[in-house]
Amino acid sequence: MNQHFKEIILKAAGASELFEIETIQNLWSGYGKIIRIGLKNCDLQSVVVKHVKLPDNSKHPRGWNTNFSHQRKVKSYKVETAWYEFWNKQCDDSCRTPHVLALEHIGDEVLMVMEDLDVSGFSSRLSSVNWENMQACISWLANFHATFINQAPDKLWEAGTYWHLDTRPDELKIMDDAELKQAAPAIDRLLRNGNFQTLVHGDAKLANFCFSEDGHKVAAVDFQYVGGGCGMKDLAYFVGSCLYEDDCEAMENQILDFYFSELKTAITTKHAAIDFNKLEKEWRELYPVAWTDFHRFLKGWSPDHWKINSYSERMAREVIANLKQNP
Repeated sequence: MNQHFKEIILKAAGASELFEIETIQNLWSGYGKIIRIGLKNCDLQSVVVKHVKLPDNSKHPRGWNTNFSHQRKVKSYKVETAWYEFWNKQCDDSCRTPHVLALEHIGDEVLMVMEDLDVSGFSSRLSSVNWENMQACISWLANFHATFINQAPDKLWEAGTYWHLDTRPDELKIMDDAELKQAAPAIDRLLRNGNFQTLVHGDAKLANFCFSEDGHKVAAVDFQYVGGGCGMKDLAYFVGSCLYEDDCEAMENQILDFYFSELKTAITTKHAAIDFNKLEKEWRELYPVAWTDFHRFLKGWSPDHWKINSYSERMAREVIANLKQNP
């Protein structure tokens, strides 16, 4: 990290000295890293710094190494910066995110100086969850979607999520599932043309939620793929990130009922004029469509992925059958 960036961190935190505590994560494909920085002589114990340095050439762990994928990643960091600069302040405690102390661009580098959520009471990371943990994340999603309902995704992805069809031509091209491949544009249109659009987190997997010690509260991080869309895209993706297929099927109604209960409370509070019954009806019908949309991406990106299972296949076949009946 160059001296200018160090000075930005010190100024943002009001500190006299800083030191690196640990590397939290190296960014995908060598695009930088997230580090925890300790501070001296200030009110803050530490901050989290996301330092992005875009390489000229990238090597993808699954072999995807195209200019198209590189440009997608470049845009994702611009989107994340825009999120923290223009949108993040709308999130309250019901959809907690890290507060931002500073943002800086220099050439091909980006620096984001953020609140350390560990110090703020969200120090737990979970690799497996119980129902109470899931409720915390689902409630976060419902409140996030309610907060941004009907807002245009200015400076963000027009269509949020990293697997959106327009951003994944390489994966679509090599798909072996001809029927799903043919249906992909229609699936995308259903999700994009719904009457109720919001902002979606875009990468709402379990790993991007930071839990309180008791597991009952969460904050979310990683807003590289935030943008417009149907809230079911986040919910389906989250469920698939933490449950195996048997539980996805067994808990489907329980998950949807809880999500819509939380969404109703939030919509009633924040956007009372919205017809919630119409919103719920539309989004419940789009849940299997959103699930199938991610399934489509997986079958092109990593055909042997563990998330490609009988539940997802059944969901996809039902969606395709409905499309044939109602073209």
